[in-house]
Amino acid sequence: MAVTLTTRLRDVVARTAPKLEKARGITTVGELLDFLPRSYLDPARPSDFATLADGEDVVLMATVKQAVTRRMRNRRGSMLIATVVDEQGGELDLTFFKPYGHEQALVPGRRVVCSGTVSSFQRRRQLTHPDYQVVGPRRLGDPGLAQALESGLVPVYTATKGVNAVQMISSVQLALHALEDVPDPVPATVRARRGLPDLLTAYWMVHQPETEAEQRKARWRLKFQEAFVIQAALAQRRMADDAVRAVPRRAAQAGLVEAFRRRLPFDLTAGQQEVLASVTADLAGDSPMHRLLQGEVGSGKTVVALLAMLTVIDGGGQAALLAPTEVLAQQHHRSITAMLGPLAEAGLLGGVERATRVALLTGSQPVAERRANLLMAASGEAGIVVGTHALIQEHVQFAELGLVVVDEQHRFGVEQRDALRAKAGDAPHVLVMTATPIPRTVAMTVYGDMEISTLRELPAGRQPITTHVVPGELASWVDRTWRRVAEEAAKGHRAYVVCPRIGEEQDPDLDAETGPGGPVAPAEGQEGKPLHGVLQVHRALQALPATSGLRIGLLHGRMAPADKEAVMGAFAAGDLDVLVATTVIEVGVDVRDATVMVVLDADRFGISQLHQLRGRVGRGDQPGLCLLMTQELDGPSQERLDAVAATTDGFVLARVDLEQRREGDVLGAAQSGGRSGLRFLRLARDEELIVGAHEDAWAVVEDDPDLVGHPALREEIARLDAERAAFLERG
Repeated sequence: MAVTLTTRLRDVVARTAPKLEKARGITTVGELLDFLPRSYLDPARPSDFATLADGEDVVLMATVKQAVTRRMRNRRGSMLIATVVDEQGGELDLTFFKPYGHEQALVPGRRVVCSGTVSSFQRRRQLTHPDYQVVGPRRLGDPGLAQALESGLVPVYTATKGVNAVQMISSVQLALHALEDVPDPVPATVRARRGLPDLLTAYWMVHQPETEAEQRKARWRLKFQEAFVIQAALAQRRMADDAVRAVPRRAAQAGLVEAFRRRLPFDLTAGQQEVLASVTADLAGDSPMHRLLQGEVGSGKTVVALLAMLTVIDGGGQAALLAPTEVLAQQHHRSITAMLGPLAEAGLLGGVERATRVALLTGSQPVAERRANLLMAASGEAGIVVGTHALIQEHVQFAELGLVVVDEQHRFGVEQRDALRAKAGDAPHVLVMTATPIPRTVAMTVYGDMEISTLRELPAGRQPITTHVVPGELASWVDRTWRRVAEEAAKGHRAYVVCPRIGEEQDPDLDAETGPGGPVAPAEGQEGKPLHGVLQVHRALQALPATSGLRIGLLHGRMAPADKEAVMGAFAAGDLDVLVATTVIEVGVDVRDATVMVVLDADRFGISQLHQLRGRVGRGDQPGLCLLMTQELDGPSQERLDAVAATTDGFVLARVDLEQRREGDVLGAAQSGGRSGLRFLRLARDEELIVGAHEDAWAVVEDDPDLVGHPALREEIARLDAERAAFLERG
């Protein structure tokens, strides 16, 4: 049987394969070889025993000093204690209660690799019945393993339940020896130009390196392959998209774009003008636009998107705006309608010539209202249709869909976005917006098939936001927080209070004197650290002396849509002073008089989410204040909160976020509970590699779009798992 990377591991390594599959999900030879060593031992440099601690699982390189066999006192038989030493002379005992076979192997002067759990007996460190392998002329077990241990570095793998260190090395050795021909996705010309070994050689170099430089070169090669395959897939997708024809859309003379520009009470920033010029040029082309618009919270993305939608309407088409939540969809509908004024009142009293209509489609609309909006979309009366997932249902039709705008697109699945695009007769233009700044490496890896525009400049008049971390154990600070909220309300301003969960009505009352922010008592039957809930905090603020006189509302996902809309409307109109909410207000909600935000249990939120949340305040002519309250001021939690408090530059925070989080979380793969979307790449430190892979892969695909001459690369792209495909196809 010819063994390849896709061969079942059970057919090659029968003994350990079931355990590797159960513990690691490793089912093929290729997956085993992609399980790289976490470190290496140098046979010329034995381990340092002074660093060992009881209970620690270790893999050690050492030299046998002596081996003594003696009768046991309290049980029949003999025991063997082999003492091994490190380079500094430190000693460790290898204890065997059944000496048979070990006495001949563990003789003074021999070097051994051993693994086990450290313990102590009579004040001496020991490994009881460790797994070991002699390095040198004495060969136990697999000859290939012994040979590998005689020279070069010894690989150390992350512990796998049921598979000891020696078995792991041996399993990899068997797989390497069994492989015959390994097709290489990276073309020979690219390997030659970059000085890369072929794939099979790289696997040997990373699992059995002779030097540190050799294993580093092999890892670089595996990273490059991963980046190269991703970039090739993106390049293929981009070329396929460009091959489809789209209807050019241009602004009409004396049309909606011109009329709307005259209505704007402010001038567009230089950044908005530049991005709009790029978008306008894309829309005028006969290839569909695929553009990502990223920018800081409040940088004016919505105005640019609205001008793009009006351009399409001027050009005879319609635009659909897809929002992730009903709250955000309703907010977009309100703000777009307000900005357009009489330009959104076609056929109504007060409407102007060449006006259009703005329709809203959500899952919770009354039947009559929904039917009317469906008719406006299908007839073309509504030039702009705003909605949630309801937009992609089968019975939603458009007269001529020319542009799809996706807000906060990472919240939608590939199938949902494609379903909306499929509602257009000709390929629609696509504009994706995100307020989460994206580091260059992430953008190239995830959005490499899209043009990327960035808005860094904030519109004139936007006020600064000050952020402070409030330790929950300091009662005086907590008390001052709620007094500050009351002071802002007294000035006619509004405040958000954000909680990590909704909670239950029966949750225990909070401290009546200090209010929310201090330690929370656990509810009956509750496990883990108690967190503040919306219902609990709403009740507490109504009773707290500092805030009891305020008008306090609440908002969360369990509420009926009509109730959510009523609460948001009351808050925006000034009928509420404080809104206690979950992160449902994270994106899109625009209340210009909101000046203060308190985030409870802030340590439970990520950097980008905190940055998004605080962007809800300071949107008017008054400065914003964000107070991050937490009981966890140590380690990574403190680093995250300190980073958010130190800067309002979302691009700086995006870099910090990337360095602290797994790529799977950043890319969205971890949302499905599976493995990270990337095996070898680290986006925070592999930028140069990703740029090089991008250049090479796009050149290969441009020369051979169907990869007829590169079957291994074509097959590798086809084998991309569902998680990786999900982020490759964003947009």
